[in-house]
Amino acid sequence: MESDPGANPSDEDLMGRLQAGDDDALAPLMHRWETPVKRFIFRLIGNTAEAEDLAQEVFVRIYTKRGGYRPGAKFSSWCFAIAANQAKNRLRWWKRRPNLSLNAWMETGGDTADQSATGTEASEGAVKRERIAAVQTAVAALPLELRTALVLFEYEHQTMGEIAAALNCTPKAVENRLLKFGAD
Repeated sequence: MESDPGANPSDEDLMGRLQAGDDDALAPLMHRWETPVKRFIFRLIGNTAEAEDLAQEVFVRIYTKRGGYRPGAKFSSWCFAIAANQAKNRLRWWKRRPNLSLNAWMETGGDTADQSATGTEASEGAVKRERIAAVQTAVAALPLELRTALVLFEYEHQTMGEIAAALNCTPKAVENRLLKFGAD
């Protein structure tokens, strides 16, 4: 039995189909990229509910801006660039909101602990949550351009070239940003 090469098209092929008017090509892109986009945005803004909303906005933007995608370009870089811009815009918007501080807003989006754990499990879970919170706090304190480069490299496993494409800078600029953190 031969496998159908069109059965699992690449992201770039799907974008080509989307640009050609095949709206059904968006669904597999969303299926593949929804979780990585949500994770990426969450790591930038620290709020689960906002990350879910922004991820949906990213896919709306992918659809509406499909004509701006350059055939042959890596889809993930283009997608993460859109996600980074959406996150940056949302952070700016929240900073201008006087009725809720950014720190309070970020705290409302955290995951809640499992209340059923007891004994050693609860203790280990508390230590793990404290470490995660410390890392999230440290990452959130970084300037957005440094935070974005770090999250793309460490958590999304993007190459220097892919990050550079997403941030519209050179791979050397990305490397310099990451060297500040000791990321290899």
